[in-house]
Amino acid sequence: MKILIKHGRVIDPASNFDEICDVAVAAGRIVAIKNIVSDFAPSRTLDASGCIVAPGLVDLAVRLREPGHEHEGMLESEMAAAVAGGITSLACAPDTEPVLDEPGLVEMLKMRAEKLHQARVFPLGALTRNLQGEVLTEMLELTEAGCVAFSQAEVPLANTQVLLRALQYASTFGFGVWLRPQELYLGGGVAGSGPLATRMGLAGVPVAAETIALHTILELTRATGARVHLCRLSSAAGVALVRQAKDEGLNVSCDVSINSLHLIDTDIGYFDSRARLNPPLRQQRDRDAIREGLADGTIDALVSDHTPVNEDAKALPFAEAEAGATGLELLLGLALKWGQESGVGLMRALAVLTCEPARVLGPALGTLQASAGQLVAGGVADICIFDPQDEWTVRPSELTSQGKHTPYSGYVLPGRVRWTMVGGQLAFERVGHAA
Repeated sequence: MKILIKHGRVIDPASNFDEICDVAVAAGRIVAIKNIVSDFAPSRTLDASGCIVAPGLVDLAVRLREPGHEHEGMLESEMAAAVAGGITSLACAPDTEPVLDEPGLVEMLKMRAEKLHQARVFPLGALTRNLQGEVLTEMLELTEAGCVAFSQAEVPLANTQVLLRALQYASTFGFGVWLRPQELYLGGGVAGSGPLATRMGLAGVPVAAETIALHTILELTRATGARVHLCRLSSAAGVALVRQAKDEGLNVSCDVSINSLHLIDTDIGYFDSRARLNPPLRQQRDRDAIREGLADGTIDALVSDHTPVNEDAKALPFAEAEAGATGLELLLGLALKWGQESGVGLMRALAVLTCEPARVLGPALGTLQASAGQLVAGGVADICIFDPQDEWTVRPSELTSQGKHTPYSGYVLPGRVRWTMVGGQLAFERVGHAA
């Protein structure tokens, strides 16, 4: 299918390109940007006047809830939510039921996702069998089945010897290891430690739970040379440690959740379970440091941390409610909101959603690697077209995701996706804006 995108403001953060021009797409690839040949005959023309034409978004933290948690999210609903949010590639965690620790399970998930012809799915394999932290998985076989890296998801790996061996093995074969820094015995609370949690009688998670784990991970990274991605930093102290590690030249990258970027512990309000999140919301100084770290490149990527939760699991007292919130359809708007509020601008706000997370995935992208998260002639046509001036109000009932719980209910966000293109095919088109 040949598609011509006309009159859009084309922004490619990877090359710092920003210009109003046309984009031609054919056979799943971008044929040309700006200089369109006169004999290009499109079967469909999209009028992108007033819109931004950007690379498809890349989200590094998504729970699709299949297999095992279909009551909280079906693959069909969550993949549809992804493309509705402009996301064309996503990495999904291994903490499903059963855990993604066998090649057959990974192959099944990828096959199911590919049949939907929506966003590209890049599974993370379990680092240890059943995420129990004792025996390493067959990483080579899982990689051949389609895993892009290895993770413990939300399960802390308490045995330092196992973690050392995992990093040694991963380093030998060039595999990436993704870890959320959280010390097992300090991380059992439900809110960020501080005066608010104390007044509310909520069990706190101290910043030390993150920094102790970070010190361990960074020391082992230094010893093994492994490629490590740190998932969802939540504290100012954590950002400072990562900045120091990068200055030293360690092979580390990191991301942060939209929730830690915008919310603080007081957003829990009167025990609002929609703000029951993992990692927990921390104090304003932590949020400010995270915003600064994302702006200056210490933090590489912004993620949705999409975790759909069903009604029964949220309609409980705060401390008993399941942690998580929907985020796929909010990722773009919250990134643009941060870009406006912080003054970093549109280019950086899009970079942390496109070329930067694609760089984290790196070699695991295979044939997509050269053009993932970018708009480049000859590259794969994964494209997000959105109207930056179209503000919209977050109404949970109108979200595509099966998970309707979000702490951003009622927020007014900038930027509404008009079209999402995956591999040159329209995977999403907003009703009422066809061209």
